[in-house]
Amino acid sequence: MRRHHEPHPPMRVHSPGEVSPMPIVYVIDDDQSIRRAFSRLLRSEDFEVYTFSCPEEFFQAPKVDENACIIADVRMSGSTGFDLAEGVMTLGLKLPLIIISASDDSQTRQRARELGAVAFFRKPVDDQALLDAITWAISGLRKNETTGGG
Repeated sequence: MRRHHEPHPPMRVHSPGEVSPMPIVYVIDDDQSIRRAFSRLLRSEDFEVYTFSCPEEFFQAPKVDENACIIADVRMSGSTGFDLAEGVMTLGLKLPLIIISASDDSQTRQRARELGAVAFFRKPVDDQALLDAITWAISGLRKNETTGGG
């Protein structure tokens, strides 16, 4: 298994002309039942969903759409959502990150903020609050793309 601080293989990032018409959400959680539940919820709301069991799987994806959002668990076997956030930043990807965690302590929330998370949710996650956060994060990306902001 690769350590989180080793370089990640190159990812292909969609250019703006290749952006998917459906909003995309990447779900990274080592718990298969969580991945399935989020996938069902998000697909029912017309999101395109890709699930990964760990950050390493995500970084090995053949391509990533920059007009997307990431939902990541903090604690996963062998890696963390924070490792994922650091890797995303290192690669220069501007993907909004939503952190979920079984624990809700001030240190975890502070670390999530430091790494640029746009939202933090304690498990179990309220479906509507999560959907609202995703919609807000993705709409901000698409707005910046059309206005040239960033």
